[in-house]
Amino acid sequence: MKVDASGQKVISVDIHEGMSPEAREYGRQFTYSEISEEIWRASQKPSLAYFLALGFCIGGVLLGVGTFAYMVIDGMGVVGFTPPIFWVHFIVNFVFWVGIAHSGTLISAVLHLFRSKWRRGIFRIAEAMTVFAVLTAGLFPLIHIGRQWYFYWLVPYPNRGMWVNFKSALMWDFVAVLTYLTVSVMFFYIGMIPDLATFRDKAKGIRKFIYSLLSLGWKGTDKEWRHYNRSYMFFAAFATPLVISVHSVVSLDFASGVIPGWQSTIFPPYFVAGAIFSGMAMVVTIVTPLRKLMKLEKFITDWHYDHMGKIILVTGLIVTYSYVVEFVLALFSGNIYEYQQFVYRAVGHYSGPFWGMVICNCVVPLFMISKKVRTNVWLMFVLSIFVNIGMWLERFNIIMISLSHDFLPYAFDVYRMKWPEWAMTFAAFCWFFMWFLLFAKFFPVISVAETKELVPKPFRKGGEHHG
Repeated sequence: MKVDASGQKVISVDIHEGMSPEAREYGRQFTYSEISEEIWRASQKPSLAYFLALGFCIGGVLLGVGTFAYMVIDGMGVVGFTPPIFWVHFIVNFVFWVGIAHSGTLISAVLHLFRSKWRRGIFRIAEAMTVFAVLTAGLFPLIHIGRQWYFYWLVPYPNRGMWVNFKSALMWDFVAVLTYLTVSVMFFYIGMIPDLATFRDKAKGIRKFIYSLLSLGWKGTDKEWRHYNRSYMFFAAFATPLVISVHSVVSLDFASGVIPGWQSTIFPPYFVAGAIFSGMAMVVTIVTPLRKLMKLEKFITDWHYDHMGKIILVTGLIVTYSYVVEFVLALFSGNIYEYQQFVYRAVGHYSGPFWGMVICNCVVPLFMISKKVRTNVWLMFVLSIFVNIGMWLERFNIIMISLSHDFLPYAFDVYRMKWPEWAMTFAAFCWFFMWFLLFAKFFPVISVAETKELVPKPFRKGGEHHG
């Protein structure tokens, strides 16, 4: 509480009050003008390695387009169909990318609601990861239906003289993905409006015109900031339960089935924890090369990696606990089919992927107990790749092994994937990273406005440097 010259009491609010020493030290590295200039420069002059990576991703996408054309012309029989196992590889990839997508908004929204300071270096990357992962996940239901030109039958309107089957898990996926894509795009776009205005003021030519349209005439007035903060807070509060509910719906695709290994009420919380686990690992996987390619080392520091490692460690322990609960329930449930299913996972034909999942998801995150590991950038990058491999193997184990070893021994079989499935998986990763690299070239990957909030008052004006 202060008193002005007229004797009136004035309430002053310091946004740095209660800020951790790490956040204060991080803010002292910049001035306002330096933040704007550095983030603008990163998008204008990426290194040669950036263009090589972009070219590699475009090549992978073209490979996927060619493989998809081959599948459409020759039919879905060119992939590894082994009755009763169908479309496994595509559904594994769909669930994997849905998990990655849900985690991005959940990470950004929850950390925003809790006023986390360290999120400001990575939340824009997490939100972009959400949008592009949803675009990647949405491809696989279209790929595996076979006759893609009839995809509009999924739309819930009375076509062909009848309604769609709302009991179908494919219908659930369509509604869930479309709803989530709409909300995540709005949450992502609203958060970028002040930064797009900053880029508008620096750009020239056609880019200035595009940024002017996207920034919606933002001038940075007090009224605009009030509306912006309220709307962004609303979407953060709205997106958090939405993400949990949508990913729970995806898990119910399995839990509502009759196949052994899927009949578990632990699936919804287990899938949500797994989504945060894999999503934060994917953020580390993206951030590490990106900060090198775009020269963003000053904005994404050991401070951020330390906190990301803690989240991966905690969610990894939750996932490990879920694995243990699954096995205990199967062994003591008295259901011979459930018992046989989980024993087969550990010692059957697919024991390799199962134990690979256990090592990657249960053992590897334990290294992050040490702060030296969490603050070692490239070691964290390697560990995050192992986590992503483990989470892909988790979906493979849940979907593929249950289908290959259900009730009748006569129907048991071993699924062997063929090259089109591997090619489409590789192309999906290239598709995802291609959009991410293009986004990093034309839009701010670090929030200009929220990073400036961490700068202490003596360092806010341009031209001043930390002594």
